[in-house]
Parts: sequence; C-alpha cells; structure tokens
Amino acid sequence: MRYYQKQIISDIYAKLQRFQNVCMQLSTGGGKTHIFCKIISEHPGKSLVIAHRNELLTQISLTLALRGVRHAITGQRQMIKDSIALHMSDCGKSFYDPGARVTVVGVDTLTRMSARDFKDISLIVQDEAHHVLKKNKWGFAAAMFPNAKGIYPTATPCRADGKGLGRHADGLFDALVIGPSMRDLINDGYLSDYRVFSPPSDLDLSHVTVTPGGDYSPPQLRNAVHKSRITGDVVAHYLRLAAGKRGITFAVDIKAAEEIADEYKKQGVNAEVVSSKTPTLLRAHIMRRFRTGELLQLVNVDLLGEGVDVPAVEVVSMARPTESYSLYAQQFGRALRPLPGKSHAIIIDHVGNVMRHRLPDDINRTWTLDRRERRTRGKPTGVMPIRTCLACYQVYSKLMSACPYCGATWTPAERSNPDRVDGDLTELDPATLVRLRGEIDRISGAPQVPTYLDHIAQRGFINRHRERQHAQQALRAMIAQWAGVYKHQHGDTDSQLYKRFYCTFDIDVMTAQTLGANDATQLMLKIKEVFDERK
Repeated sequence: MRYYQKQIISDIYAKLQRFQNVCMQLSTGGGKTHIFCKIISEHPGKSLVIAHRNELLTQISLTLALRGVRHAITGQRQMIKDSIALHMSDCGKSFYDPGARVTVVGVDTLTRMSARDFKDISLIVQDEAHHVLKKNKWGFAAAMFPNAKGIYPTATPCRADGKGLGRHADGLFDALVIGPSMRDLINDGYLSDYRVFSPPSDLDLSHVTVTPGGDYSPPQLRNAVHKSRITGDVVAHYLRLAAGKRGITFAVDIKAAEEIADEYKKQGVNAEVVSSKTPTLLRAHIMRRFRTGELLQLVNVDLLGEGVDVPAVEVVSMARPTESYSLYAQQFGRALRPLPGKSHAIIIDHVGNVMRHRLPDDINRTWTLDRRERRTRGKPTGVMPIRTCLACYQVYSKLMSACPYCGATWTPAERSNPDRVDGDLTELDPATLVRLRGEIDRISGAPQVPTYLDHIAQRGFINRHRERQHAQQALRAMIAQWAGVYKHQHGDTDSQLYKRFYCTFDIDVMTAQTLGANDATQLMLKIKEVFDERK
C-alpha cells in the first residue's frame, strides 16, 4: 500500500475508537476503494458495502473481487449472475459467496428491506459519501444499523446546496479524515498532471434554473445543450488536441450521447455510448474493448462520473454542464490515472465547468463537515481564479500575467479592481492607494481626538482607537504569517501573494489594514481557520 493509504487507514481506526461514522476524503484516483477493501478484509465481524446506485452494484462487486474479497450479493438474480460472470471474465474465478462476512447491496434495494435481513452487521461502507444526509435514502440506509460503525469515502465532502455532512448539521458523520491533496498526489507521481483547454462555446445557460439539489434543471439543461453546437465541437477539438488518445466524453442525455458518438464514428473514431440503460455484460464488454484500445471514446451519461473505476483514460471531454463541484471533480479526475508514456492528462471543457468551479487541485480548497453558504452561481470563494488563453485555449491561474504554454500575454480591461490586475499592488487606482495608505497611517499613529467632544466622549474615542489598533496588529501579524507560508512553500512573488490574498479572502491587503476592530478580528480568525484546515 502507498504511504498515505496506510496513514489514512491508521487515522480511520483511531477515529472509529471514538466515533461511530467517519467520512474519508481522498481525491479520485487516490485509491479509496483499496483503502476500504483493506479495512473490510481486516474486520472480524460482518460488513455491509452499500452501492450508492443499484446500477453500480456489479461494479462494486467486481472491485471487491479484484482485491480478493469474497462477498455475498443482495439483489436481483440477474444482477448476481452478471456479477459472477464479471468475476469469471476478469478474475478467472468467482468471489461470490452467500455465506461470506461481507455483503454488497444497492441503496434502493436496502431501503426496501428490513435490518433483520442483515444480522449482526458491525461495519458499513457507503461510497460517494457526499450524498448522505439524515433525511434522504442514503441516510435512511445508514440509520438502519444504529450500532454499526461506518466508513464513508468521498473525493469531495461538500454539496452544492450548502448542506453540511456532519451530524451537527444535516448529515451523519462524526469525524473527517482528509487525505493528501490532488496536487500532492500529482507531485508524488500517484496522479498524472494535466492540461485544460476551454475552447469558445455558444452554449447559453443564463436561462437554465438551478434545482434545490444544487444542479441545473435537467429538462432546461437538455434544451440548452441541444440548441448549441457542442456536438460537432467536441469531436473537432478532440481530433485537434488529443487524436488517437482514449477518452471519456460526458454528455447531458442519451440523445446527445448518441449524436456525439455518431459524429465520432463519422470522423473515424471508434466510440460507444455507455449509460445506466446499457446492460451489465454489454457494458463490461465495452469497457474491455476500451482498455485494449479497440475503442477510443466512451460517450457517457452520468454513469462513469461516480463510483466506477475506469482505467486507461487519457482525455476527458466535458459536454455536460454541472453546478455540482462533486460531479465536476469526479469527471475531471477520470483522466488523472498515470499510464506508461502518458506525460499529462487532457481536459477539454466545452461547457464552462472549469471556469465555474476552478481547478480541483487548488491549494486553497478546504474541506469541512459544516454547513456552508450556498455558493453563488459560478463564483466559488477562496479558490484561485483562472483565465483562458485566447491564443491556445489553455487554462491557467490568474496569478500569472502570461500564458505558461504559449507565452501570450493578457491585458486587463481596467485597473480599478485587484481581480483585474496582474497582482501588482502599484497597479491599483492611484487615488485609492493614497486614501488607503492615509487611513493605515492614521490607525497606526496616535488618536486624533476631536476637540469638540466632551471628556467622556474623548475617552471613548481613544478606547475605540486602541481596540482598532490591537485588532489590526493581530491581523497584520496573521497576514505576515500567511504570506510567509505561501512564499516559502510555493515560491509566490509579492505580486502573486497580493493577488492570492484577494482571491482567497475577497479583500485586498491594503483595504484589510483599514478595517475596524470587529471586522479585522473576523478576518484574522478566517485566515487562522484556513491555516487550521490545511494542517
């Protein structure tokens, strides 16, 4: 096992000593399944693995079989037969065992049954844990076993609707174990690095509403996509940027998937559509053809985004917009598994997902089980903004003033806002700079007490000034600490530090130093919270 997998297992065991339900965060491709299979194999009692969709039960079963875990399967007879057939074709023998200590069941099947049908379950595992809330079917499934310990893996412990996954909020989890970041896994060679291309698109989502669940309304989304020219663009840009590489294309529905697959075939690219309606054995046959390189494109409809292990992917084409960061990160991560001869993954985003959610390996992204404010549409907070190079369509951080791939420079349209400059403090509006510097000097100096105030009012003025000074001193010390970390660990220049601060905390450094006592204290605590979450 990899060093971080051993550490995560150790951390989970430690948490389970104190808590009932532990959520485990690890990036797609980091080996979540390998981790919980290891724990299951070591568990002395009976375990229950809950597939978060019934369509994925056979995939979970095969994954356990590939790791040598014998297990029972609760489900339709045909599903059991299909699972055994997959075991035989991929493992050479069946790992189905009705008397095994481990049972696999789909969440929809489980919630129609009674806990009495599953005796003495002492450990449950439910993948894609970001779905689990107290008052939904995934939460009901977990609640059927109040005395069992629970392990809940996910790449993204967050929800677009802002609901928290902790027991104190809207979920069931008592503790969170956080694995290494996606960027750490890339740097260590466990995941492939990537390049992102975001070619121009005529897709208009301005009139597509977002459902209470946090994603686009399916009927409106389908209409918007079908009215665009995405279908042809997907194929054209694949041929231009990644011809001959194996890829997954994420489509909005089966009709769009079939249109894209037909266009691929017209251009000489072997492609097949894969969806929840694809029969299990046919899907397995398609996957084998993909692994061998006989197929170059899997055009997918919400089946390969979550819970499915798809190796040998070199390129991901996004033709399905989503407001769900979890779904976006899953799709992005499909291309990051290292392969022999693969220098980097290619992400081709035709629908603005990358601009909407930013890069998934952003070092400022943090995880929590708490509730969060529902994200403003298209504007994640605390995450570095990015831009698309108009010359080569590649995406890069706004910390950079020029495209790192082709060298094309970007010229800001205006200089009035730090978000629109290259990060250099001196490029702020001169009048704004004068005003801010004057206010900073006034706070730092002795109080300029108005002479017209009476004695009591003057004392109050002085006390408020001192409170503001003390709060500002604490804030400036925390800013200096924050800047030192990023300068030392990431090599940021002063200009980049200034830009990163603005993008992380939604305020520029100069303005921060003019805040009142309460606001300065709140910002200081927010910076400290970022430090604590990154530990």
